[in-house]
Amino acid sequence: MPVSLSRRGLFGAAAATLAAPRLARADAARILRFIPQSDLGVLDPIWTAAYVTRNHAMMLFDTLYGTDAQYRAVPQMLAGHVVDSDDRVWRLTLREGLRFHDGTPVLARDCVASIRRWGARDSFGQTLLAVTDELAAPDDRTITFRLKRPFPLLPAALGKAGSNVCAIMPERLATTDPFKQVTEMVGSGPFRFKADERIPGARVVYERFDGYVPRSDGTPSFTAGPKRVFVDRVEWTVLPDAATAAAALQAGEVDWWEAPTFDLLPVLRRSRDIAVVQPDPLGYMALLRFNHLQPPFDNPALRRAILGAVSQMDYMTAVGGDDAANWTVPAGVFPPGTPLATDAGLSVLTGPRDLAAVKRAVAESGYKGERVVVMVPSDFPTLKALGDVGADMLSRAGLNVDAQYADWGTVLQRLAKTEPVEQGGWSAFHTYWSGLDQIDPAVHVSLRGNGRSASRGWPTSPKLEALRAEWLAATDPAMQRSLAADMQRQVWVDVPYIPLGQIKPATAYRKRVTEVLGGYSLFWNLRLA
Repeated sequence: MPVSLSRRGLFGAAAATLAAPRLARADAARILRFIPQSDLGVLDPIWTAAYVTRNHAMMLFDTLYGTDAQYRAVPQMLAGHVVDSDDRVWRLTLREGLRFHDGTPVLARDCVASIRRWGARDSFGQTLLAVTDELAAPDDRTITFRLKRPFPLLPAALGKAGSNVCAIMPERLATTDPFKQVTEMVGSGPFRFKADERIPGARVVYERFDGYVPRSDGTPSFTAGPKRVFVDRVEWTVLPDAATAAAALQAGEVDWWEAPTFDLLPVLRRSRDIAVVQPDPLGYMALLRFNHLQPPFDNPALRRAILGAVSQMDYMTAVGGDDAANWTVPAGVFPPGTPLATDAGLSVLTGPRDLAAVKRAVAESGYKGERVVVMVPSDFPTLKALGDVGADMLSRAGLNVDAQYADWGTVLQRLAKTEPVEQGGWSAFHTYWSGLDQIDPAVHVSLRGNGRSASRGWPTSPKLEALRAEWLAATDPAMQRSLAADMQRQVWVDVPYIPLGQIKPATAYRKRVTEVLGGYSLFWNLRLA
């Protein structure tokens, strides 16, 4: 696609306005300019599971454990841990020298409060707290878990790299109601948030935190190991469209575009100055999520009827075009190619599509023509493509669809509402989760059936919850695979969500950016040439 001079001019004018004060504070050669997947509409990584917020959080907040590239949990803020002989008491010891951005030391009581807040919202956290009899801070550097039964996944829970991350914040912030947003961003991570330079919808700025002490041991690997920062500032700039972003990257006006659209990848690959890579082999798992609390999708028969209308191929080609390197179908509950992936019951999505039969099933379900509000992010190309296909599919299935378009930040705010659509609520939305967040039942939040404690959509499924508990208790891999297949079969009965395929996204950065870690957008370890 040719570069638009008018778009270049637009970006240049915007950049000049936004960047005027920056050169006085830092050498331009040590500023990383980044285009995020969307605007940072929500700052609190506990209040939302949005990946743009998670990426923001990983800059500001450290975690007790990290996750390496082999998906193993290793100590991060911790010097280590000791487990008593009965495996029911864990004593975690903080590293020395940890400080928050406000200058106060990181204490064990800050961590306890942070764990409790995270555990109220995160699926894995809920599981950990459910098996915890006591969580305490007997001294400033010791965190103690007394468990009801052995739970060897404790480090994996506290160090999970997917949303929601267990972000450690000061106790005064961590005691905030987990269903209310924290807006003051004080962490102990390698970057500080520049609230005074934030321009909603346009720019977010971070500066290297001089008080951060990286681990002295290990090798940087995903979110584990030493977090050494070699840039002074990271500036996130939101651009109006994909073509403008591509032009800015080609012109060298930005260094890194997190989520280039698939149609522009051939253009970017032709540039000798730009690297285009797939950062995460697990990709993203796309899904259609229903609001189970309100009509019409509180009706499981209607949800089952919609299964027959879904074409995973339609969804994936809308996102990734005709190039099968960009996506994988069919895809079930767990990412294709991973140990728990199964074809159990998958024929409900792979069999012949019969729209007339779907319309009959919709009518027989008792659907009464209620308005179906489908939320579609207008500024998030991948989610917009999914939403466009889904809104059309639901309409063709005979539903009274009201597709409502808004920026991603506004959509996130709206999705928190549990009220009926007449009171500003919603009926369905499309999203995706990293394959890392759907690799097994411990982290797969969309499989939870624990009602209002579940993620947005709030499904209730005692059977799914029972199967998950069995999986968590199982130690034999064959039994785990069998239970995972049973969970997938149950998904076709309860339909907490509908899998839509595996997306294999790429990221693009100028070759002056080196030593970029894989997984997702991380800003330590990398260097600027």
